[in-house]
Amino acid sequence: MTFSFTEVTEPDLAADELTTLRGFLDLHRSVVYRKCEGLDAAGFARRVGSSTMTLGGLLMHLALVEDDWINHVVAGNPETEPWASAPWDEDNDWDWHIAADMEPETIRAVYRENVERSRAIEAELTAADLDRLVEDSTRPRRRPRSIRWILVHMIEEYARHAGHADLLREDIDGVVGD
Repeated sequence: MTFSFTEVTEPDLAADELTTLRGFLDLHRSVVYRKCEGLDAAGFARRVGSSTMTLGGLLMHLALVEDDWINHVVAGNPETEPWASAPWDEDNDWDWHIAADMEPETIRAVYRENVERSRAIEAELTAADLDRLVEDSTRPRRRPRSIRWILVHMIEEYARHAGHADLLREDIDGVVGD
């Protein structure tokens, strides 16, 4: 399946398990990215009600999620920047907050880079890999889990945040839909 950040493509209706998981993950990646299209810094920083959530913060959070789960845990690679040197001890939600100091195009670029890296790693997976247990050596409290679990978790993470993105974008300029 061809992936586009700006075009939402429904997953294949009769695919094998791995293709279906990748398809739904890509669907949600595109939906979230599209919610952030055409926005300036004010749009990326807009909050709804008492929430501190912003679309800029949401994209940075999902970029971290991509790097953490796919690049770091699944592929076993070291964490990349800016995550590796982030001041997590000072701000546990740094990924959400750093976006306030970034330009929208930089945020989009960080997100695209992390998704593209994840997709390259996912392209190397086989059906047999879904049952493989992986560990996070930097977080010993995380128990080993299957790659299947991680892909389903990524879909869940994206689906939840796509709903947040819907609300944020509608409040910014009334844009609704995927």
